[in-house]
This record gives sequence, C-alpha cells and structure tokens, in this order.
Amino acid sequence: MRLVVVGAAGRMGRMLIRAIDQAEGCRLVGAIERPGSAVIGADAGVLAGVPSLGVTVTSDAAAAFAAADGVLDFTAPDATIAFADLAAEAGILHVVGTTGLEPAHLARLTEAARRTPIIRSGNMSLGVNLLAALVRKVAATLGTEWDIEIVEMHHRMKVDAPSGTAVLLGEAAAQGRAVDLAQHRVAVRDGITGAREPGTIGFAALRGGTVVGDHKVIFAGAGERLELAHVAEDRSLFAQGAVKAALWGRGRGAGLYSMADVLGLDTL
Repeated sequence: MRLVVVGAAGRMGRMLIRAIDQAEGCRLVGAIERPGSAVIGADAGVLAGVPSLGVTVTSDAAAAFAAADGVLDFTAPDATIAFADLAAEAGILHVVGTTGLEPAHLARLTEAARRTPIIRSGNMSLGVNLLAALVRKVAATLGTEWDIEIVEMHHRMKVDAPSGTAVLLGEAAAQGRAVDLAQHRVAVRDGITGAREPGTIGFAALRGGTVVGDHKVIFAGAGERLELAHVAEDRSLFAQGAVKAALWGRGRGAGLYSMADVLGLDTL
C-alpha cells in the first residue's frame, strides 16, 4: 500500500515514517511539509532516522496524493480539513489522528467521508480503544447515580485539552448512556460550583513533564468506586495503530470509520 505522511517533520510524522518503514504490506511514497519548511528537499527516511527511502519531502500534497493509496495525518485541525478535501478529490484513504477537532471540523470530515474512506480516532492504540469499549459497556450497565469522571495527564507541550483520547472515552461513556456528550460534558470547574449535576461527565486535564499519556475513567457510586485506566509508555503505539488502520481501510468504500471498526470492538 502506497502511503503519504503529512506533517512529516513533526514528532508524530517521523514516527509514522518509521512505522511505515517497519511494517509489511506498505511503503512510503510521499512526505509533506508546509511551504518554506527547512526540511523541504530532504530525504524522508533520513529525516525520520532510518536509511534513505528515496522519498523527498515536498509541500505539494496534491501531487503526492495522486500517486498514493492513503494518507496518514496527525497534524492540526485546519490542516486536516484541507488534507481531507485533497484526499477526497484524489479518492484515497485518509487516516486521521489529529486531536482538538471542533464540531465545524468534524462536519467537514463527515462531508469528505461521503466521497472517500476516512478512519478517525482520538487514539490509535489497541489498549485505549479496548478501554473505550469497556467504558461504553460499564456506562450502559450502571445508572446515572454513578458519577463519571475522566482524568488525563500529558506532557507540558500538549496544546489541546482535554486530550483527544479523553474525549474519545467521554464519547464512549455518553454512548453507553445513550446521551449526547456535548449536553452532559463538564470540562471546567473553578470557584463555587455547587453540587455536581447528576448525569454529567466530568473531565480533568493535567499537564507536566514528559508524560506520554495517562487516562483514567472513574465511576463513582455510593460507597464504592470503579476505575478503568490506560498508560501509554511509547508514542510509537499510535503510529503503529495508524498503519494498521490504513492497511485495514484499503479498498473500503466511502464512509467515516473508527478504530473500533478496525479492531472489531463494536460488539463488545
């Protein structure tokens, strides 16, 4: 499978290049960076710390997409929407690991998915997606007298909060309760907040150091508490998951897919 990595010079971009190089059944055919980037013209393999791959970093995404089967995208919300349009025009698979997407971005992705397959997830790891499936099941089993709180911690450089993974887990909890997360989400508490509103789903975001990603979903009942957690120790998990998603998505029809689809977790 011929894959393109956008945001090739970033930390995740380089990991994606390495993951493609190490995986069977795919190869890198394009590496994209923004116009004016200092790495334009560099060999993508050397940039990622592997032997030369004979792929030169370029800013011409349209040309790269035309010669590819799929694109791996862990960039920024506005960039992801632009790449979604280009991927749809080229008729290639778009794997999206970008976080911080707002409703307007998600609406644009949904529109693009009518023309080409898109696999989107706030986290590409098996462990987190299994955790999400468990959260959905537990939330469906326990009543609203059990409070749900999601606590996450990431490194000091992370720019969005709560994390995409925390939102993924919140969506799983909301799905389990058959409610809309947007109407039950509490992301900020400060000052005199009053008693906790029954049925809400709370978030707490911690930032510091070099933490890759810690997530905990707490179901707090009367006199007892159930906690489900995941700890990411290596970012390469996300890149490997994205490559797995791309290989699964090859040949799929247009539509918006998730890692639960890729991993077969929808029935859990």
